[in-house]
Amino acid sequence: MRRKRRVICASRVFLLSATSVLMVSMGGTGAQPSPAGARPNIIFILADDLGYGDLGCYGQKEIRTPCLDRMAEEGMRFTQVYSGAPVCAPSRCALMTGFHNGHGRVRDNIPHGIFLQPDDRTVAEVLKEAGYQTCAVGKWSLGNPGSWGVARYQGFDIFYGHLNQDQAHFYYPDYLWENDTIVLLRGNRGGNKGEYTHDLFTQKALEFIKENRQHPFFLYLAYTIPHWSDYREDSPESQIVPSDAPYTDRDWPQVEKNYAAMVTRMDADVGKVFDLLKNLGIDQNTIVFFSSDNGPSAERIHEVEFFDSNGPLRGAKRDLYEGAIRVPMIVRWPGRVAEGKTSERPWAFWDFLPTAAELAGLPIPEGVDGISMVPSLFGETQEDRHEYLYWDYGHVREAFKQAVRWGDWKGVRNGLGSEIEVYNLNEDMSESTDVAKQYPEVVSRIEQIIRDAYVESPDYPIRAPEKDGEK
Repeated sequence: MRRKRRVICASRVFLLSATSVLMVSMGGTGAQPSPAGARPNIIFILADDLGYGDLGCYGQKEIRTPCLDRMAEEGMRFTQVYSGAPVCAPSRCALMTGFHNGHGRVRDNIPHGIFLQPDDRTVAEVLKEAGYQTCAVGKWSLGNPGSWGVARYQGFDIFYGHLNQDQAHFYYPDYLWENDTIVLLRGNRGGNKGEYTHDLFTQKALEFIKENRQHPFFLYLAYTIPHWSDYREDSPESQIVPSDAPYTDRDWPQVEKNYAAMVTRMDADVGKVFDLLKNLGIDQNTIVFFSSDNGPSAERIHEVEFFDSNGPLRGAKRDLYEGAIRVPMIVRWPGRVAEGKTSERPWAFWDFLPTAAELAGLPIPEGVDGISMVPSLFGETQEDRHEYLYWDYGHVREAFKQAVRWGDWKGVRNGLGSEIEVYNLNEDMSESTDVAKQYPEVVSRIEQIIRDAYVESPDYPIRAPEKDGEK
């Protein structure tokens, strides 16, 4: 029996602002998915807590990322792409389902136990309709064993990694999940550190590519690097890695050597993916996306400022300034995506599902918040545009935060009852000057968007701000 689709109305109008027209056009054009009309293989590689400024192609000076820098040279680098949320689970939900956080199923990392349901439709389920083999490797976050949210019930033929996102904090765990089976990591028994999960993820991803090279496939490779590990917060092992090479001799704190080594290790493994695609002769028919689930973390002794991980942006993971939600995005497809191009076109994680559908030659799903980026990837004019981009965070936490991008305007409200801050991103991408008082009409419009974009969820009751004297 086919599962019912959950349809939420999302308006599609021109995105206007007082200063510019935001070209966030992501509509379908009927473009063929490849020169020969074949369905391309689709790979989405997702880093965990990688900052906008952590890659050389985004301005990083100290951490070596030659493979991702080469990916940017051979593909398109986007400078205004946004994650689904400022933390892991809701960001991944937006990526998989095509809904922003005002409409999504999983909207925060807490409360625990909120997972995808049978009427949610993921990218994998869409691509299965076009005959794709599907595989998810790494950190899932959208369903625990025994729930409908596990990857195998959400369109993936193969899953290998961590279902529970809290377990993903362990880089030397006792076990991983492979489909419905627990795989014991014997090299880690008794506190040993013999099997590093990131390396296992790369190995499994390469195996899947080899085994499915004869037909179209979708690989979702959700790395856990460089997210902190579940060791003492004040220990360098809070960023644990088998070796701090090639930074061993640097005059840096050990935790920063480890952080840099994590990023460079991931970069090298991305290079292994590209090398395999070329060796198998399928590089020309494979489109690869690379991004991060949110901005850099400031939750352990690793300092965001040490490598300037958020680049010119303000903020870090768990807030709603640009540093928390604007992320790297590189897309490569030889012969289809222009080489060495940089695009300032804004888009967001919820646009990936319709983009993948169009790449596979499928109709773009109706009712989702996302719209296809295929025309922009192919250098064509897009006619469909977002009216706005929306994020929220902290439904059951101390402050429920909301943010909107409308044209070049960015609005941030850091709690119910708080004043809305307004920034002109075209002139102030660092969000250093709040111009709300100068533009009351912009504040009014952003307030209206917030009301329109947010649909209440019984799973995430909003905690009202406490009044003075109350607890």
